[in-house]
Amino acid sequence: MQKDSKIFVAGARGMVGSAIVRKLQKEGYSNLIIRTSKELDLRDQKQVQDFFEKEKPEFVFLAAAKVGGILANNTYRADFIYENLMIQNNVIHQAYVHKVKKLMFLGSSCIYPKLAPQPLKEESLLTGLLEYTNEPYAIAKIAGIKMCEAYRDQYGCSFISVMPTNLYGPNDNYDLKNSHVLPALIRKFHTAKKEGQKTVEIWGTGSPKREFLHVDDLADACFFLMQNYNEKGFLNIGVGDDITIKELALLVKKIVGFEGELVFDTSKPDGTPRKLMDVGRLNDLGWKARIPLEEGIASVYNEVKSIL
Repeated sequence: MQKDSKIFVAGARGMVGSAIVRKLQKEGYSNLIIRTSKELDLRDQKQVQDFFEKEKPEFVFLAAAKVGGILANNTYRADFIYENLMIQNNVIHQAYVHKVKKLMFLGSSCIYPKLAPQPLKEESLLTGLLEYTNEPYAIAKIAGIKMCEAYRDQYGCSFISVMPTNLYGPNDNYDLKNSHVLPALIRKFHTAKKEGQKTVEIWGTGSPKREFLHVDDLADACFFLMQNYNEKGFLNIGVGDDITIKELALLVKKIVGFEGELVFDTSKPDGTPRKLMDVGRLNDLGWKARIPLEEGIASVYNEVKSIL
């Protein structure tokens, strides 16, 4: 990518897309194409076709997706598979039709089998059953990976895929009905502190382990890979270590300054027992995460506490 290359960041208003935009701007890339979902509905084949014909982007970061936590994924199963398939099918195909120089598809760590060996290696894809609660979303993301591989095989397209671990950072979703675990905990502890509550309820047993990557680190990795990686196989992007949900809750409690107790609702689902990414391939290419978890959560909380 040159500094004046025409770059389309799909999903630029979301947490991931906005982080990629910040990174590109920081590095001096000014010819960025950004559309809101109202301006361009990526689920609409004709709109996407017309957009590519008019704008002719040279590079594409496909960060647009319908996303949510366990509750949203399990409740809106049809929406999650339909909308994600439509978005990626339209963008990837039009990138091929209009001879985009390179496209990066962003997936999710939920593509891996529920009981895959830990840490999760790229070759574990499609070796077992998926976690039921987010299976439709995971299947859509797997389809995106395979679509990029197929267009590379048949047409020689420079389409690459990356699978981020659990993310947090600016522009996250703090709606308790749809949010992921970390922003949900920040919101719960902040509200409890503000309202003088004695306890905070945590879903599940607290024993599952999760890995968390600051979205600015993800954007840095995406920028690095767009410049330095052009292989068929997808790559994991993560930190390489994890933390139990209970440990995470205690960390958020400390950062927020909540004085009460934790109560675990074991009637609620735990989800996958563990989802630690093997990031050996990425590290071997020369990239490693830089933002420590406590420092990252503290910076996020300082940014959002006035509006929660």
